[in-house]
Amino acid sequence: MYFYAARQPILNVEKELYAYELLFRDGVDNVFPEIDGDLATSRIVEGAQINFGLQDLTDNKPAFINFTLDTIVKKYPTMMAPESLVVEILETVQPGKRLLAEVQKLKELGYTLALDDYEHKPVWRHFFPYIDLIKVDLRETERDQVEVIVKDLASYPKIALLAEKVETLEEFEWCKSLGFKYFQGFFFSKPEMVKTKNLSPAQMTLAELLYETSNEDVNLPKITQIFERDINLSYKLLRYANSAAFNRVSEIATIKQAIISLGHLELKKFLSLLFSAQVGDSKPDELLKMSMIRARFCEQLAIAEGSQDIGKAFLTGMMSLIDAILDESIEKVMEQLPLAAEIKQALINNEGKLAEFLSLAKAFERGNWSQESNLEKELNLQAVEIPALYTEALNWADEQMDVLHATE
Repeated sequence: MYFYAARQPILNVEKELYAYELLFRDGVDNVFPEIDGDLATSRIVEGAQINFGLQDLTDNKPAFINFTLDTIVKKYPTMMAPESLVVEILETVQPGKRLLAEVQKLKELGYTLALDDYEHKPVWRHFFPYIDLIKVDLRETERDQVEVIVKDLASYPKIALLAEKVETLEEFEWCKSLGFKYFQGFFFSKPEMVKTKNLSPAQMTLAELLYETSNEDVNLPKITQIFERDINLSYKLLRYANSAAFNRVSEIATIKQAIISLGHLELKKFLSLLFSAQVGDSKPDELLKMSMIRARFCEQLAIAEGSQDIGKAFLTGMMSLIDAILDESIEKVMEQLPLAAEIKQALINNEGKLAEFLSLAKAFERGNWSQESNLEKELNLQAVEIPALYTEALNWADEQMDVLHATE
């Protein structure tokens, strides 16, 4: 038996990572509401503490985890340190004296407490002195009701509001104007506006290198020449090639040596990472990290499936958020970038095997287990431990972010 685990980022008003909500399921068929809530929470705690390791999943950020009344009474939250956990009280839990007593105990122990998918009822006022966060679902709560909640909570300034299922920049800005402190959803992975944005000379150089490395027959002299005309890029290449990630016995001293030592696939990864980082320097780090996770995950799925397009799968994942990074439509971005036709087809039309890898990655990161299960079957990956590939992708993305920051 193994666990399905996904995480969804929670950002602050500066679009900086604050925490992750963890989504665990015991197999693809055990999805709410088909399984008992107590069992699901038990699996979450077991997975976080034993199977995965909470710190590995959350990068040492707080973990939002759902708890039922029964699992709260059984003291499951106390199996995790107060500083590592936000106790989410499920929306299905009815407020009452028993719950209030348990909430008071958890608060005394130093735990952060949140009301999930909050439904505004007078009875919850008894809990407000002990609650730190209230999550408001924008898909389930009308705007006028959101404004009522904000108004009524004004006398409880210690309670922070978290908007979940925020899907557009306009929703983000509206919630921010109301005083919301935290945000969860996919608004930051969509273009903020459609506008014309010209690539800088450095970005054009990276785009040129991406084109050259996307060809099956690599032109080593030409790639070397492109690197050598950009001192900053050459420096970053040498830093990357000599980084601890590769455990070199001897130092790489020349551009040509660095290119050869990295190899075609690793060089392509480095360039795509650098390109995304440069064009998205004003974007949240979490956006770039999500690109990296998708890239590595798609690459691993392609390997497991026996595909010959491993490098293209990686680039498809990496470029899957390039529209949000550049604030352009995906069609316009693809016009500017010289990528393989299969990659463009996957990103623009959601067609082809590369699109299936990407769709599986998206389903997993969003906890859409039924869709994920169907895609596993279509790709004949039922025998593959997909959760292990996802966890490996998370760890790899964290390592790459460290390396990338070291080259800056």
